[in-house]
Amino acid sequence: MAADVPKPPTKRAATRPTAANGEATFAQRLLAWHSRGGRHDLPWQHPRTPYRVWLSEIMLQQTQVRTAVPYFQRFVDALPDLPSLADASLDRVLALWSGLGYYARARNLHAAARRCVEQHGGELPRDLDALVALPGIGRSTAAAILSQAWGDRHAILDGNVKRVLARVHGIEGWPGLPAVEKRLWICAEAHVDDAVLKTATMPDYTQAQMDLGATVCTRANPACLLCPLAPLCIARRDGRTEELPTPRPGKTLPQRHAHALWLEDTEGRVLLERRPPTGVWASLWSLPLVDADPAAVDAWLHAHLEPSTVPPEVRPVLAHGFSHYRLDLHPLRWRNVRLSARVADNEALRWTPRDALADVGLPAPVRRLLESTD
Repeated sequence: MAADVPKPPTKRAATRPTAANGEATFAQRLLAWHSRGGRHDLPWQHPRTPYRVWLSEIMLQQTQVRTAVPYFQRFVDALPDLPSLADASLDRVLALWSGLGYYARARNLHAAARRCVEQHGGELPRDLDALVALPGIGRSTAAAILSQAWGDRHAILDGNVKRVLARVHGIEGWPGLPAVEKRLWICAEAHVDDAVLKTATMPDYTQAQMDLGATVCTRANPACLLCPLAPLCIARRDGRTEELPTPRPGKTLPQRHAHALWLEDTEGRVLLERRPPTGVWASLWSLPLVDADPAAVDAWLHAHLEPSTVPPEVRPVLAHGFSHYRLDLHPLRWRNVRLSARVADNEALRWTPRDALADVGLPAPVRRLLESTD
């Protein structure tokens, strides 16, 4: 009987690389998931220019996508490219950012744009080290810009990606610790070395990591049954998705108090004071803030206003949380006041019409107070 003759191999469609055990790789799974479940209609994706990607990454550092989208659109409508951002005043930039919080991001964005005009011909540099050298751009943000705007092969490690990698690889420890973050970077770099990732797929891969962490591998109640990485995930295998990543060690935030002086002149204009260039709400305009001490209030009024015996209206307390403390603002309102003859509008103090407040960079709680009904 004649020996069996092997059949010629059947022609197969090209497939993406697989892991050594035959399973789809981390990158392959993410790309396949993103094609059907990722976000493809974000405003910074159409068109996906370096400027728009950079702006979106800065906004998303401390802000969720659904909150950032209207701010992004308003910002690019007013300042559509890097030169226009560099030419704008800081007041204009802060006004466009007003309400988004973490205002150091806006100040750094403005400073970085001006440095790009001075040093990079008015464009963002296509170089990781040069990007990191700009104000407000760290390693992960620089990598996200390069990978999304140009398709360059760079790993990212924002908060969402840290959570995904900590669970998939079973990495313990708070990700904010340098030693833990180093391990996460090693994992991120290893995945970005996958041959499946090309210039055309890097933007989707980068977006897929952020989308997965934001919509599936969430901090609480992750949707593991929908996760494309579930077969690779150590945390799911070991029943530790609620434990990983290890939460930040808790601490009690100190409580602080301050008076917000709401002063209006006979025309209904509001007196605003420029905040110092460093510290809370740096360089924004605000109602004058003084220590929660009647003597401090009296001293400020005596230094700036004509003498008056009219008592203030005491408004409800406004509570506001910062990353490192909690602040209770105690508003006091006076109407029909006049500045002392010794004081005039200047770079640190000015009367502002109510209908012009929308164009002024104000802290969110101060804006809410001024927009409240009389």
